[in-house]
Amino acid sequence: MVGRMFRIETGVDKERLRLLRGRLRDANRDASAALRALQGTPEEREEPLGVWALDDRGELVGGLSGYTWGRWLHVSLLWVAEDCRGAGLGGRLLAEAERFCVAERGCLNSRLETWDFQAPAFYRQQGYEVVAVIPDYPEGHKEFTLTKRLG
Repeated sequence: MVGRMFRIETGVDKERLRLLRGRLRDANRDASAALRALQGTPEEREEPLGVWALDDRGELVGGLSGYTWGRWLHVSLLWVAEDCRGAGLGGRLLAEAERFCVAERGCLNSRLETWDFQAPAFYRQQGYEVVAVIPDYPEGHKEFTLTKRLG
């Protein structure tokens, strides 16, 4: 490595991104028995998830989007229309996602991120625990990472 020259570039490059992901995945597998054990199993692949709440006209009034990987549910988005809040719909969406992921995908845990102006108290009420707090993300706010043991 001594004397080797490097060129640094900035830009979006799909082929380099594919190579980067593959090389990092391989390095991670080499370093982790748990990741090696996932190799070739259904849990190795990210599987998308959607849970939707529709009103009697078929309009979207709430939804949850996420994915499963490594026997974890990752909740990316959870939203309930303002006029439907306070009726337990968010909890029902989250509970259905958790139920489905345990029963159909073998998930053992769930994780999500939320900001202080969103819903950390709601998630705590649903059994989630704060495992990390990032201050000033975005500036002037906090981001919380929460997890829950399922089943």
